[in-house]
Amino acid sequence: MLGRLRVLAHQLNKAKMSTAGSHIHNTNAACCSIPPVQSDYTPKGTFESVGDFKKVYVTGEPSENAIVCVYDIFGYFPQTQQGADIVSASLKTRVYMPDFFEPDGPFPNEDYPPTTDEGKKALQDFFGGTANPPANIKKLTAFGQHLKSGGAKKVGAYGFCWGGKVTLSAGGESTPFDAVSIIHPAMLSADDAANLTVPLAIYVSKDEPLDEYIKVLDIIAKKPFATKSDNKYYSNMFHGWAAARADLKVQDNKEEFENVYGRLAAFFATTL
Repeated sequence: MLGRLRVLAHQLNKAKMSTAGSHIHNTNAACCSIPPVQSDYTPKGTFESVGDFKKVYVTGEPSENAIVCVYDIFGYFPQTQQGADIVSASLKTRVYMPDFFEPDGPFPNEDYPPTTDEGKKALQDFFGGTANPPANIKKLTAFGQHLKSGGAKKVGAYGFCWGGKVTLSAGGESTPFDAVSIIHPAMLSADDAANLTVPLAIYVSKDEPLDEYIKVLDIIAKKPFATKSDNKYYSNMFHGWAAARADLKVQDNKEEFENVYGRLAAFFATTL
């Protein structure tokens, strides 16, 4: 499997580099060019104040363990909340989705994707400010610690796109999380995976850097928790297919949406 992926990575590497955005911190070209999809799904959870966050989407009944979802750069979207509802119902575990972008909010949908130099600079400033990864890694870690101190025996975390970077980075030394997962992550880095101390489930699309994905798999294979980790390369899917860009009216997207959340639930079922 890894051998076939390495050949494909070599074939795609130049194309990936040529399309990467040079004016923004997030160099995933698809992340910075594909708009979100509107959905008519009605989320089942409620918004509450939890920990240091004034607004947290909470779904599921109180449970022994807890799971934290880190949304993508579009913030709250019905598809992302639907995924959280699926995970919660599958595991009978409460899922929390904090509003990491409060009080400023996500990057405006109407300005996405940016088409002017001014718009690209605004997106760069967003990644450097409101969505600054190091600052939000601290927020996520503190939230996980809050859930543990509140009685949760084990806590998992999963994130999309920008949230994948934050989630992966939060799984290092002294992490409050017992397992982490990243789905179509932006800014994917093997260096972040090298610091992991807990099992990882990684699910990427054709739009993520395949060579970096392979490096992550190589690193995880040497970790003591390798057998508890999980991965899948969704070669027929695009960046965002499981979150704000999911178009569940399209059959293959719907099928892979269901597949990845099934895998995610199974991963947490064995690690939490």
